Amino acid sequence: MTDTATPETPQTKYKRVMLKISGEALMGDQGYGLHPPTVERIAREVKSVRDLGVEICMVIGGGNIFRGLAGSAQGMERTTADYMGMLATVMNALAMQSALEGLGVFTRVISAIRMDEVAEPYIRRRAVRHLEKKRVVIFAAGTGNPYFTTDTAATLRANEMACEAIFKGTKVDGVYDKDPKKFDDAERYDTVTYDEALAKRLGVMDASAIALARDNKLPIIVFALDEPGGFKTILAGEGTYTTVSG
Repeated sequence: MTDTATPETPQTKYKRVMLKISGEALMGDQGYGLHPPTVERIAREVKSVRDLGVEICMVIGGGNIFRGLAGSAQGMERTTADYMGMLATVMNALAMQSALEGLGVFTRVISAIRMDEVAEPYIRRRAVRHLEKKRVVIFAAGTGNPYFTTDTAATLRANEMACEAIFKGTKVDGVYDKDPKKFDDAERYDTVTYDEALAKRLGVMDASAIALARDNKLPIIVFALDEPGGFKTILAGEGTYTTVSG
């Protein structure tokens, strides 16, 4: 296998995108950790989009292994808990890298915390070059700083990489006025503004991430990652999703 890619002509208006998923998305029906078949299914979703010629970078949360805020709530010192959460995201990134490369997709894990034996350090120009070579780039360890979530890290990296949109894969097909799994009368938004998402606390992303996206006019597209073929379908502008924009 050589490090070359011969993608098809893009069938989407997006040339470069950020895919943000939670760590919980990787654990399937388990209550903790990684579920390899689920990781591989998501990897196939990513490959299907990469094969369209779209340049993809990813940020994966670490909540399936350790969540810093939860550790802090139980009495752990917040900074230490957040660093532990960052290390959990590296484990998830390596798992996704393994799954993607098993499908023949060249992938680079880039960590905001130096760990040269397992990941590249974050250098913006190098990361951009990987994307230009059609490699999937997975940004791990958040921003490298405590008190920032992986939502904020995804928005930051998406802006630095000049992504055209953030695609947030969730367990529901968009943004609702309340939890659709608890309330039958929950209503889905087709579109919502950044300010509405903040004012109504719709749970799209944390406030810092939404504000950063708003300030840089970066749209956030929320869709159901559990739907087979969903990522590719949403990129083509079809299917059910919610767009958060100005």
